[in-house]
Amino acid sequence: MINITVAAVGRIKEKFYTEAIEEYSKRLKRYCKLNIVEVKDEPTPDNPSDREREIVLNSEGKRLLDKIPKSAYVVALCIEGKNMPSERFAEFIQNNATEGKGEIVFVIGGSMGICDEIKNRADFKLSFSEMTFPHQLMRVILLEQIYRAFNIAEGGKYHK
Repeated sequence: MINITVAAVGRIKEKFYTEAIEEYSKRLKRYCKLNIVEVKDEPTPDNPSDREREIVLNSEGKRLLDKIPKSAYVVALCIEGKNMPSERFAEFIQNNATEGKGEIVFVIGGSMGICDEIKNRADFKLSFSEMTFPHQLMRVILLEQIYRAFNIAEGGKYHK
């Protein structure tokens, strides 16, 4: 059974997000060992300068990097990453599971995004859209797509 970790900046406070995350976490138990790791988000000024933005990204990035095992296959969620349909994402997860990677870590940045150090550490950069989503909602979307991927791989009806 593959280990999947979602490493994300910030805590989820909204009940509707936590309920959705709990539901997909429960569904995923039959397919993988899921671990959700949250790191503290950095206070951000309303109109940050480039330097303030860099400090926030690097501080959050350092916290995230400290939580990523050296041997993990790292997927950074970022807008410049590759898009793929759900069927291809299912293949991507299955290929990583069968190639003995052991653990896939999906990294979700905070409200300012993700630092270059994490992007450079990433084995793969994934984008769900050119649109911007709240990082809290991105956790729900990611977990739903991981669940969908496992369901596709076993020929389930969820995807149809």
